Parts: sequence; C-alpha cells; structure tokens
Amino acid sequence: MPTPESTTDRIVKQVLLKAPVDRVWRALSDYREFSQWFCVNLDQPFETGKTNRGQLTYPGYEHLTMELAVHKMEKEKLFSYHWHPYAVDPSKDYSSEPPTLVEFILESQDGGTLLTVIESGFDALPTERRDEAWRMNDGGWTEQVANIETYVNQESRESNPAVS
Repeated sequence: MPTPESTTDRIVKQVLLKAPVDRVWRALSDYREFSQWFCVNLDQPFETGKTNRGQLTYPGYEHLTMELAVHKMEKEKLFSYHWHPYAVDPSKDYSSEPPTLVEFILESQDGGTLLTVIESGFDALPTERRDEAWRMNDGGWTEQVANIETYVNQESRESNPAVS
C-alpha cells in the first residue's frame, strides 16, 4: 500500500542524515562508496549519460547484475538514474520495458542533510509485474535509506567521536 507521499507510480522515502551535504553527496556520487552501502560492485565512475553495471553483493541476489543509466548529477543537490526495477529473473530480457527514474535529492537541514529518494514510473511497467516491482522496491528503498544512514553516520562518528 502506498504511503501518503507515494502513489502506485512512485515511491518516496526521506531521512534526515547526521552528516553534511558534501559527505552524503560523496556517498551517492562516488561509485565505490555507492557500491559499499548499496551492496553492489559497480564497474566505473558515474558520469551523466553513461551506463554502470555491477554484480549485486546482497545476500540471495549475488547472481544478479545491476545496470543503471546515469541521468543527472547536480553536485550536492541531485543524483538520478534510470533502471529496470526488480529485474530479478536472469532469464528475462527487461530491455524492452520502460525504466523507472530514481532520484536522490539533497537539502541541507538542521546541521545535517535531508535526503529524499524518489523512484517514479511504475505505472508504465507491464501490468503483470507492476505491483510486485512497486512492492519489492518500496521495501528495498526502506532498507537502502537505512543503509546510507548507517554508512554516513558511521563515518561521522569515526571522524568525530563527539558525534552520537
């Protein structure tokens, strides 16, 4: 069931991170850091208009390759990409399906960073997999928001022990 901010076409998640915008931006825009908290081994730096691929490292999904096409990179404001949501059947070719758009929006707030994650475009997916893709990615984004929060907060505590 969609949250008030979400609809059947989009998923919206927000978290206030105890890290400055530049730190959160690095966790999103540096492909090596993104790989760590997202549980994937991406192959190259992110660049607008380029496609990145990588083997998932998330338990149970290690047999899958993630592919994303970088859409926009606006330093310390927006990182977005297109991908095929919940593309978990290795025998299926998802390339003919319309991709969804994932956006990470950063705003400085209360000494930290308000991170908003939006994935939109589910209504354009084939009806036979639309609901499951939305449901699985809704849960997936809940987990990924927690992952990036742990990732950036852990580094903040390590570099400044006074931060709790």
